[in-house]
Amino acid sequence: MAISMDEAAAALREAMRETVKRYSLWYLIQGVLLVVAGVLALVYPFIASVTVVFLLAWILIASGVLQGIGLIGASNVPHYWLQLISAVLAILIGVILLSSPDSGLLIMTVLLIVYFMVEGIAKVIFALTIRPFPHWGWVLGSGLVGILLALILWANMPLSSDWVLGLMLGILLVCEGAALTYLAWQVHTAPAVNAS
Repeated sequence: MAISMDEAAAALREAMRETVKRYSLWYLIQGVLLVVAGVLALVYPFIASVTVVFLLAWILIASGVLQGIGLIGASNVPHYWLQLISAVLAILIGVILLSSPDSGLLIMTVLLIVYFMVEGIAKVIFALTIRPFPHWGWVLGSGLVGILLALILWANMPLSSDWVLGLMLGILLVCEGAALTYLAWQVHTAPAVNAS
């Protein structure tokens, strides 16, 4: 027996509401940690910007080294040379980012624009999915802030300075953390879920 799209959407919304209710404590902890990380990024925006670049550099170097180690003695593996080139490029890009974090900031700005946009869209979709849930508008607002920050950063990208990256990251983390914390607290303290 097939169900209609409206019934499937209602079942999905109810499942999402129950998941938020069941894991409200974890959402609360995640929200508080996001707010703390956001405040630190706002207080130290340049350090946050450069830290992101250095973190990416070390992740690339580590993944390239591990991929290279995995290729030792595996020259018969299909596409061996492509995997070897990929490992070498990961290490090379990581070293370049470590030696010149300023050039990495431009790359990270573009990546952060993509992150803000995707995260903002995901939050908007999540908010609309749990939509008559109490205080769902806060999650929607945080998603819209993420999209707005992506657009502002894109519009000012050639002029954006080193601290803008950390500042934007801090604003987004505080907004998302506050929205998740508020939603989780309301759900955690509510006696029952109102599905209407």
